[in-house]
Amino acid sequence: MKIITSHKGTDFDGLASVVAGTVLYPDAVPVLSKTINPNVKNFLALHKELFQIKSPQEIDFNLVQQLIIVDTNSWSRLDHIEPLRNRTDLDIFVWDHHPGDCEIAATWKCVRETGATITLMTEQIREQGKKLTPVQATLFLAGIYEDTGGLFFPSTTAADAYAAGYLLEQNADLIVLNSFLKPAYNAEQKNILFEMLKSAERIKINQHTISCNILEVEGHVGNLSIVVNMYREIVNVNAAFGIFFEKNRKVCIVIGRSNTDELNMGSILRGLGGGGHPGAGSAMIKSLEPGEVRAMLIEQIRKDHQPSSLQELMTYPIVSVSSDTSMKKVAMILREKGFSGLPVVDDKKLVGIISRRDFRKLKRENQIDSPVKAFMSRDQIITIASGKSPAEAANLIVKHDIGRIPVIENEEIIGIITRTDVMRYFYNLVPDKGL
Repeated sequence: MKIITSHKGTDFDGLASVVAGTVLYPDAVPVLSKTINPNVKNFLALHKELFQIKSPQEIDFNLVQQLIIVDTNSWSRLDHIEPLRNRTDLDIFVWDHHPGDCEIAATWKCVRETGATITLMTEQIREQGKKLTPVQATLFLAGIYEDTGGLFFPSTTAADAYAAGYLLEQNADLIVLNSFLKPAYNAEQKNILFEMLKSAERIKINQHTISCNILEVEGHVGNLSIVVNMYREIVNVNAAFGIFFEKNRKVCIVIGRSNTDELNMGSILRGLGGGGHPGAGSAMIKSLEPGEVRAMLIEQIRKDHQPSSLQELMTYPIVSVSSDTSMKKVAMILREKGFSGLPVVDDKKLVGIISRRDFRKLKRENQIDSPVKAFMSRDQIITIASGKSPAEAANLIVKHDIGRIPVIENEEIIGIITRTDVMRYFYNLVPDKGL
């Protein structure tokens, strides 16, 4: 058995390097400590099923023959795999960007000074010609951006910049990435925010409070999205739009931020030739005066403000079992359908949830013929009303760290919204890379 792991308090570089390890070593099992960075925890709450990450408690360390360690070369930062520390028959690989004495006696190592470990692993992935999914590329870029401060830290190397460029070519998405990272802003951005606040306005459109702000800027200004987001929060509106006019180029850059799905930034700004996802979007418009852009934007908001419905995303008709169904039959359904869990329904009412993890409760062989009601989860079942938004479903998934939520209407279950459904909703609204 081969496992790959990173340090406790795992950050985005550690997580990205673990996932990159599964690309370079397809038969390796990813294992993480329970202590992880809060931003990483939120990311995994929506994406964990893609990566099949295990906890140390799920690993039989006696079967481990090879250990791949990423983003550290110190045993003291790997306390979650303590049973392996004194093994002399273990094949150990180390990937790390912290040069110096390697405390771990590795049989092979790649330790080189770069801004992030994932940079080293991305180089290897590229050399081997391995394919990356957009989600993997986005995660890997998050690792580079977090450890290099968006390529601004002095520790940043040319290799980090090359790796970032390659990941963007592999469809890494900066909008999704920025929703999980919280970069700092500098004096220039503070000044822009101050100027926007001096001319702040609030208007009502379709029962929502909107603010559109026009500001002339000179040359490129980074992280304007942070400015617009802070502006929205300070002005306290449902959605804020910054129209940044570069007079020399005759270009308007429109950036929108929203706190409600009923004002879907991706949809609104696609109407102006841009794109985005529900909470954030952008567009670049040439050869129009900012006042004209503002008028177009207001008109687009009036036309396109309806929220996406959970009923458009959920899985239905649902596959369910009654509380008298045997655990043996449930196991067959889960295996045949490829599901990780099922709702338990009696007389159209949701009475419980049975998942693969509930099979751990079986202690004797004959319990496989017992009814599902003896093992299902029935306390504090998380549900969501059909009229709620995809963003509210995502919040519940993150808050409770669950993979699926029954959708309820008139006290009856009408569908299931899964982590995958919510993820597809957000990623399908990513703007075209040509923008």
